[in-house]
Amino acid sequence: MSSNELYGVIPPSIGRLRRLQTLDMGNNMLSGMFPANLSFCTSLKTLILHYNQLKGQIPVDIGNTLTHLQRISLMNNTFTGLIPVSLANLSSLSAVSLKENWLHGPIPDSLGKLSSLQFLNFESNGLSGIIPPSLYNLSSLVNFAVGGNKLHGNIPADIGDKFPTIQEFSLGDNQFSGVIPSSISNLTTLTGLWLSINRFSGFVPPNLGRLQYLVRLFLHETNVEANDREGWEFITSMANCSQLATLLIANNSFSGRLPNSIVNLSTTLEYLYLGYNNITGYIPSDIGNLVGLSVLEIEHTFMSGLIPESIGKLVNLVQLYLENNSFSGLIPPSIGNLTQLEWLLAPNNNLQGPIPANIGALKSLQILNMSMNYNLNGSIPKEVLGLNSLSSYLDLSYNSFSGPIPSEIGGLHNLNKLVLSGNHFSGEIPASIGNCVVLEFLLLDRNSFEGSMPRSLGDIKGLRVLNLTMNKFSGELPDTLGSMRGLEELYLAQNNFSGPIPSVIQDLTMLSKMDVSFNNLQGRQKDQEPPMLIEEKYQRVSYNSLSVGTDGFLEANLLGKGRYGAVYKCTMDDDGTGKSVAVKVFNLQQSGSSRSFDLECEALRMVRHRSLIKIITCCSGIDPKGQDFKALVFEFMPNGSLEGWIHPRSEELTSSNTLSLGQRLDIAVNVVDAIDYLHNHSEPPIIHCDIKPSNILLAGDMSARVGDFGISKILGEKRISNQNSSNSTVGLRGTIGYVAPEYGEGSAVSTGGDVYSLGILLLEMFTGRSPTDDMFRDSLDLHKFVEDALGKKTLEIADSTIWLHAEPKDDTASNRIKECLVSIFRIGISCSKQQSRDRILIRDAAVEIHAVRDEYLMFSTYEYLTYSETMDNQGRR
Repeated sequence: MSSNELYGVIPPSIGRLRRLQTLDMGNNMLSGMFPANLSFCTSLKTLILHYNQLKGQIPVDIGNTLTHLQRISLMNNTFTGLIPVSLANLSSLSAVSLKENWLHGPIPDSLGKLSSLQFLNFESNGLSGIIPPSLYNLSSLVNFAVGGNKLHGNIPADIGDKFPTIQEFSLGDNQFSGVIPSSISNLTTLTGLWLSINRFSGFVPPNLGRLQYLVRLFLHETNVEANDREGWEFITSMANCSQLATLLIANNSFSGRLPNSIVNLSTTLEYLYLGYNNITGYIPSDIGNLVGLSVLEIEHTFMSGLIPESIGKLVNLVQLYLENNSFSGLIPPSIGNLTQLEWLLAPNNNLQGPIPANIGALKSLQILNMSMNYNLNGSIPKEVLGLNSLSSYLDLSYNSFSGPIPSEIGGLHNLNKLVLSGNHFSGEIPASIGNCVVLEFLLLDRNSFEGSMPRSLGDIKGLRVLNLTMNKFSGELPDTLGSMRGLEELYLAQNNFSGPIPSVIQDLTMLSKMDVSFNNLQGRQKDQEPPMLIEEKYQRVSYNSLSVGTDGFLEANLLGKGRYGAVYKCTMDDDGTGKSVAVKVFNLQQSGSSRSFDLECEALRMVRHRSLIKIITCCSGIDPKGQDFKALVFEFMPNGSLEGWIHPRSEELTSSNTLSLGQRLDIAVNVVDAIDYLHNHSEPPIIHCDIKPSNILLAGDMSARVGDFGISKILGEKRISNQNSSNSTVGLRGTIGYVAPEYGEGSAVSTGGDVYSLGILLLEMFTGRSPTDDMFRDSLDLHKFVEDALGKKTLEIADSTIWLHAEPKDDTASNRIKECLVSIFRIGISCSKQQSRDRILIRDAAVEIHAVRDEYLMFSTYEYLTYSETMDNQGRR
């Protein structure tokens, strides 16, 4: 009765079938408990109830009642409780599968008595403890699978003497440790070996090539190692594995040069994963020997050099991952021979020159990502824009592409995401872009586009994010924007748009973020901030208004205290609106506070940026006691400071009082944009001098504002580089833990000091560890802590509260999250180098953080859409 659409409970009358020997009701939608009356079917030899929705416990006496059972499969249900010890009484049992349930507890030691057992599969449960030694005596086992549990312990050193007929041995995704014993190479009947996602150490046995029938080897994320002296021998020996189809050794501690002998592996090899290691050297020039490859993954390593021309011989390749390495030179034209290719990802390398036009021959290509190479140039080949197979995304952002976008862009009828940010594109956006009717993300920011926004954009009804920031667009905004009913984010800042903001924009119910600043547009935008009132004269509000609004500066309204004063929540009722603001009252008895007031007024008078705290007005007068009184009035930030979110004081941590990975990335983008603006776009440039979590304030939508300019430095020069410094104000300036090392040595303040503070802030945001944590002493600091863990322990050092928001659904999601964290940590490390001259420029940090956030946003959306589609399909089924 298998593979129908049966539902409901299994009827108890099944217990009348006393002579029933085989019951197969697998692959249905049956629910309820394990049928109790089944115990009366005493002749049963085969019981198959897998792939249903059964729940509850497996009867503890199943082995005492169904004594003739030979095969039992209950996998892919939701059974709970322990594995019944009575299974050990089924002396004729040859196969048992309890895979993918919710079982917990230990594996019963008594199962070692099942001398006829050939297939044992307990994968994907919550089992704990060690593998009972008695199970290693089951010499008849052909398949032994306990992966995906919480088991621990070592693999016995004499494992090679235990299972003379074993074909599949699966221990993956557990907590096993110790070395992988060399005797495992004696299991010469093995076809599949799963050891991935464990805590092994040492080297891979060098003689794995003895497993001549091996088809699948999973060693990713096992913490094994290799270097230029030893550890790579297993690759050379595996040339003897003539049937090898899958080799996964990613996410380990492999270092040194990738051995050339890897090209001698079997031509049957389909899947080769090498990424997330510390491998150096080049891709071997004869990589084209591996003609059977379907997936080649070499991402997040330290490999460099050219992509070899022979890669064009891999004509069966479907997915090619080369991202986050140091590959250089031209993209080889031979890549156009890979006509089966669906995914081509090579972002964050040092590739240069044009994109070969013959990539247009890849008629199956769905994803093309060449972002963040910086030196790829020329125009987009028309042939690439003719690939109507491109559906997931086309990302050429943060390169040096130039010229206009060809009108052939309209041929991308199936494309979901188009990202061309951070290039030198110019000219007008062709009207044909309106033919890209399924676009959801269109990111064209940081280019030199000009002319008006094409009305045809309104034809892209499903557009969710539109970013045209930092271009040269002009003219009025078209009212066709109102037809984008699904638009969620609209960024048009730093252009030359003019005229009224179309009223239809106000009707876009999904729109949650909009930035049209630095234009000359008329009318209020959604959630527009109140205009800045401060000018040369400081006095704008009376002491009495502030006193009344804070209930006499009552402690209950105190938001926080700083070096030079205190901040209160204040209700301004002069206009009858009862609007909440924040009032920073300066303690003029504190030395330097009056100068801090003047500095902050002067700095905030000259700047205006969406990620800087907005000043509304100020007060400089006399209090009722005749004492000088100075205060600044800011927009109120209902979510407080970043400090309280990355170091929450609540005893119970939940998703409502901590930050998700996406929120942290958005905040990081806001902060780096603000600093980039202060250093490179403000006239004159301003150095903040005190970047730290308590000075990052969060609005109602969790967007960030940089505040507290009380010790900032306003520079006289028009532009300064990261290495240059101001010619005055030497000495320690900032907060311990975030202050640049050179300040402690008496160096003048510089933009490099802000970059250092930003780096520490980023590392703190994503690890959850303060730079002044007690664990950091002697030579260990936050920078070194992250640098030492980068790669193999990235997920371990990440702030654990991130997982309160969303656990990765699968290995792909986990790897993408790790990839994102690695990229952010690398930026933080680059910013917080000891020497100022070694630090990344803030404009480059801004480019990289935007790219990381955008990539994560696209992946998260793609994952959500895929999950939703899957759930929808299941619902229809």
